Amino acid sequence: QVQLVESGGGLVQSGGSLRLSCAVSGRAFSIQSVDWYRQAPGKQRELVASLTSGGRTNYIDSVKGRFTISRDNANYTAYLQMNSLKPADTAVYYCNVLVVVGTRTTNYWGQGTQVTVSS
Repeated sequence: QVQLVESGGGLVQSGGSLRLSCAVSGRAFSIQSVDWYRQAPGKQRELVASLTSGGRTNYIDSVKGRFTISRDNANYTAYLQMNSLKPADTAVYYCNVLVVVGTRTTNYWGQGTQVTVSS
């Protein structure tokens, strides 16, 4: 059984920074890709940043230059570094990890972590 535990959210003033973490645990697995999503109140969940198995990153335009997605393979942890935060970044942030166990590939979601940016 693979589990994801997110941490790092909180309340920050506009212009501040936060780093979200997504720790993956389980037995005999490998991580293929990592995505970070967010969902603001009354809005649909949106893909914010992606990191492929080959190391390619993609970001939505509104966070380019401010957010950085990364992973620590040794510790099975993914990160989303968020700088120059804006009130529009306020949302619940979710990590989504594509995990391979044996011959099975499965998507797992984190529990979500609240990010609130005050003006």
